[in-house]
Amino acid sequence: MADWSTISAFATGAGTLVLAMATFASVRSANRAARTAERALQVGLRPLLSHSRFDDPMQKIVWMDRHWARLEGGRAHVETADGVIYLAMSLRNAGNGIAVLHGWVPITELVAARERGPDEPDAFRRLSRDEYVAAGDTGFFQGAIRDADDDAFEPLLQVMTDREPFAIDVLYSDHEGGQRSIARFTVVPWGDDGAWTCSVARHWNIDRDDPR
Repeated sequence: MADWSTISAFATGAGTLVLAMATFASVRSANRAARTAERALQVGLRPLLSHSRFDDPMQKIVWMDRHWARLEGGRAHVETADGVIYLAMSLRNAGNGIAVLHGWVPITELVAARERGPDEPDAFRRLSRDEYVAAGDTGFFQGAIRDADDDAFEPLLQVMTDREPFAIDVLYSDHEGGQRSIARFTVVPWGDDGAWTCSVARHWNIDRDDPR
């Protein structure tokens, strides 16, 4: 005679196992869907800074001390006046989200810049205000060194005087403060009229895996 209590127990156990497997598969599928949705959201918010094109429009830039500059597309502004070093670069955002610029680091030894990675975010010079570059649009970076005792002042002034190339690392994020990235721009003398140009050289991700 069949032991119906044993059969019932086995049936209940098998049903529970099947239910657990179905639940596990459902949770895994939901997690994959959530990760996919999160990645899609991040891509929609992700900026990517580059240099602008030569045919991009000119921009007028003013610093907090009312120093003005005209910045043409694809160009950099490199100037010293009244004991202050003024720097600016014309940028383009090739990404999908708004780029918010937070800080910068000048690198005067260009040969070393080709080998070294970026500084930690806390080591970047904070901008006096956030600078925004809309998706698919142009914008600018601007910075200044006002203290002659600043460690970067004399080396930067020397490369400016000698018209030697140098680099600027720019720290930026999406408009929510996430997906922080660092772009390294090379600033190079252009022609004989004292002009400078800029071009992006490297990108690093901070809050996600680096592509390299």
